[in-house]
Amino acid sequence: MKTKVSVFGLGYVGSVTAACLASQGHSVVGVDVNPVKVEQMQAGRSPVVEPGMPELLIECHRASRLSATTDTAAAVLATDISLLCVGTPSLRSGKLDLGHLEPVCRSIAQSLRDKKSFHLIVLRSTVLPGTAEKLVIPAIENASGKCFGSDFGVCVNPEFMREGSAVADFLQPSMTVIGAGDPAHAARLRGLYDWAPGRIFETSFRSAEMVKYLCNAWHGLKVAFANEAGSMAKELGVDAESVFEIFCADTRLNMSQSYLRPGFAFGGSCLPKDIRALNHRSKELDLKLPLFESILPSNDQHFQRALELVLRLSKKKVALLGLSFKADTDDLRESPQVQLVKQLLGEGRQVTIWDDTVLLGRLIASNRDYIEQTIPHIGSLLCADLAAALRFAEVVIIATRGIQRDELQKHLRPDHFVVDLVNLEKSRRPIMNESYEGICW
Repeated sequence: MKTKVSVFGLGYVGSVTAACLASQGHSVVGVDVNPVKVEQMQAGRSPVVEPGMPELLIECHRASRLSATTDTAAAVLATDISLLCVGTPSLRSGKLDLGHLEPVCRSIAQSLRDKKSFHLIVLRSTVLPGTAEKLVIPAIENASGKCFGSDFGVCVNPEFMREGSAVADFLQPSMTVIGAGDPAHAARLRGLYDWAPGRIFETSFRSAEMVKYLCNAWHGLKVAFANEAGSMAKELGVDAESVFEIFCADTRLNMSQSYLRPGFAFGGSCLPKDIRALNHRSKELDLKLPLFESILPSNDQHFQRALELVLRLSKKKVALLGLSFKADTDDLRESPQVQLVKQLLGEGRQVTIWDDTVLLGRLIASNRDYIEQTIPHIGSLLCADLAAALRFAEVVIIATRGIQRDELQKHLRPDHFVVDLVNLEKSRRPIMNESYEGICW
């Protein structure tokens, strides 16, 4: 179904969005306060330099599917959906500048006063979570005198385009994200993308707003990681290109969803020691690698968040389910769970521990030495069965994925407060009311 669309803001995002939607058969009006941009688009010329745009604009101009105007009211009254693509630059402090967004919301809202039919406003600009709810909807309601939900709808539809390949990114998206407060509003917007390949996610306003920042932070992190790793490789006389070719070939762990799930701090006998070794070697080389140097302090801060979450409950008796650094292993070396027990004991908590993979009598060598030095009386805290560990507990900490929901549910009481450090899948979480909390979700 073809739709009448107005696109507010004819910068890179707005111009490409307008041209690409028009190329898919929609009737599109570009809107901007800058008359030069409007004149260029109205004449079939691109306001921005971007591969593929000249050809798209010529095609859409000839087909009379794309026009442009400075008249907000005319654009709103002639279309069913308005996409907000105005800039959201940084202030000197780093704070997001929403100085272009609020005025365009008010301008559209004033035009809605004279419109009888339902209108959908789609926030495509990059904004922090809460912007749709706290700025866009109130601004439109206040200036239009109309009600969100019945008279107009709002969706969040972040863009994932890179300058230099924006047209290809728009027309071949790996995903499309639609944030909405009403499924009916999401359905209207979904129709605009019925041609799009890739998965379409329907989610909340805030999740849609957040995912764009998550993507950009991840891209920045990858660039910084590659640059720091390459710099160290060069100093060590290593061929960085061959190393990264090998590194990227691992699609099970390196280039995958593995480890990209919020949860507890990392530990074990490999990651901490290897990161420390890299950082120590970089110092010997007088090579400053701030990203690598920040990994362990970041992990420490996350550990502290978990500790503080438990301590804030002000409960004395704590049961820890899972002692090794991950399920299906008895390796306790540098396990954050072991450190958590040590800290809780130091804070005067009474701790019981259940881990069906950890049997003290079978621990040997450095593994046994580590736990005996860290918690000398660990044997008195370990419980042979789950029921015994939970019998007197007030707080239950889930620190292993190797636990069955039915078994756990059988021993939980309504007065238990459950803290989940491993982010169990929803289908595996125990059924609790308000007494269930994750460390970072």
